[in-house]
Amino acid sequence: MDIEGFLRSRAGAARASALCGAGFTRASLTKAVAGGRVVRIRRGVYSLPREAGVFGIALRHNALLTCLSAAPIYRLWTLNDAGAVHLSPGHKATPSGALTHGRCLHAPHPWLPVAGPADVLIHALRCLPALESLVMVQCAAQRGDITVEFLRRKLPGNRNARVRAILDSVIPRADSLLEVLANYHFRRAGLHVRRHVELPGVGEVDFLIEEFLVVETDGRSHAEPRQVKKDRKRNNATVIGGRLGLRYGYDDVVHHPERMVAEVLAVLELCRRGAFDAR
Repeated sequence: MDIEGFLRSRAGAARASALCGAGFTRASLTKAVAGGRVVRIRRGVYSLPREAGVFGIALRHNALLTCLSAAPIYRLWTLNDAGAVHLSPGHKATPSGALTHGRCLHAPHPWLPVAGPADVLIHALRCLPALESLVMVQCAAQRGDITVEFLRRKLPGNRNARVRAILDSVIPRADSLLEVLANYHFRRAGLHVRRHVELPGVGEVDFLIEEFLVVETDGRSHAEPRQVKKDRKRNNATVIGGRLGLRYGYDDVVHHPERMVAEVLAVLELCRRGAFDAR
């Protein structure tokens, strides 16, 4: 692995001691900096050029990256890029165009100008649209980085009621952010939903809705030929087992959830009318 690859594995930045511990010599590090492949953002801390920009902004203004700008550091799921930089300010004013958050109340990242996970998620919950903050919290909670109960305690009072409602949508397990979003939309539509249900001959399905309709959410891996064959067999087994099945990909779940829910409701209505009864 080269220096750039190592830094990418560390969210784009690392201490010099970590680089040396991974086998990179001082000479190779100096050469990488001279060649523009690596940037020294502060004494003993190096990053990839792309990450150096936001780290540099935070350092120049004695601030901490937080909310969506800190999500890549902690490898949290996100729906959108950060756009404007999100900062928790220090004693200096934040730069024009930055999104300013409240002061951090928990320990920051040990060596980067980044807020700690607790503050990052609290700021995200208060700043971002519901679904964007939900996927970040879901990712952290199911990895065990933080608990929903901890966040709930940190967000008391009427002014945080909307935020606490978002926490109610965190589920025990989600294999992808698509599952989190689909579950959110199905439940808001008032549907009876069971997740990760084991069906005979089919295996585990993402959703079983109203005990009749199987819905699967397909990530990028489902476009691979091997997975396509597997999914085709599972679809056939679903129908043979007496249930109907629908599949939705990233574009459906993220960009057209209303259409996805409408189709699910339409199939359930046809079922209620007996459209799928054997004749």
